[in-house]
Amino acid sequence: MPFGQLVIGPPGSGKTTYCHGMQQFLNALGRKTVIVNLDPANENTPYTSAVNIEDLITLQDAMDAHDLGPNGGMVYCIEYLEKNMQWLEDQLKPYVADEYYFIFDCPGQVELYTHNEAVRTVMRRLEKADFRLACVHLVDASYCTEAAKFISVLLLSLTTMLMLELPHVNVLSKIDLLPQLGELDFNLEYYTAVMDLDYLLFHLNEREPSARFGELNKVMCGLIEDFSLVGFSTLCISDKQSVATLLKEVDKANGYIFGALTEGNEEIMLAADSTDILEDARQAQARYGVLKDGGSVQPSSTESRLSSMIDKLKIVEHDSEH
Repeated sequence: MPFGQLVIGPPGSGKTTYCHGMQQFLNALGRKTVIVNLDPANENTPYTSAVNIEDLITLQDAMDAHDLGPNGGMVYCIEYLEKNMQWLEDQLKPYVADEYYFIFDCPGQVELYTHNEAVRTVMRRLEKADFRLACVHLVDASYCTEAAKFISVLLLSLTTMLMLELPHVNVLSKIDLLPQLGELDFNLEYYTAVMDLDYLLFHLNEREPSARFGELNKVMCGLIEDFSLVGFSTLCISDKQSVATLLKEVDKANGYIFGALTEGNEEIMLAADSTDILEDARQAQARYGVLKDGGSVQPSSTESRLSSMIDKLKIVEHDSEH
């Protein structure tokens, strides 16, 4: 059965760079991996896509033919793909037969994952074809620096999880750039585990203009806590340790770690499986200098084992355009 990742997130969250880096990492581990580009506006990608939606329809063609703007054209392209799923399934078949791992690079328009059903329908068709997919939802870690922005990210992540109904891994990307944006109100583990939002509510209400909406803020925080679904992993795509830790979470989400271990990657997956989200957050905030008190955290035994396994792998550096 084919396994893979559906990579989504707002524009600028690092989706294309993530797809490129993750493909390099997986290929270095010996896991044959291809990228499927489902973003018709994704030009000049650093990777070579095995399947490209632009071979079916381009954003410019949709805009010209139906007098649409960029956002409307994007929605039209994905709905056109929904109606031509046989094309996508035919394109994927050769790679399924050769047991490739799939990374789906998706558009950045959030409405495709919050209230438009085209992407969900496409994923349902792939699931019926026995694909085992996990959604990797990237958001820029800079949203942690302001309470109002972080609440908006929580609401977006929750809405996306409920809409797509896929195993879900939310990710704070570009975590290594966070120290350049100012001090956080809390340590990083507070944001990754989405702890008691009453503390965040205090910061949310004391700052203008959000202070004018105190009751609304309280209701939104209560809604997020009632569902108790949202949490975050962290990612620095140029850090092999960070990529390995995130891969562990994705492999658990789509079932790869339990049902498709191949020769050569059993040990790294078993080592990664022994970590936890709070430990990962503590290690990340120490590694990238985002500790509030300027303290330090010593590498764990699990982290040391992972580092020894992956220190020879090559990972792509940050690309600010993606």
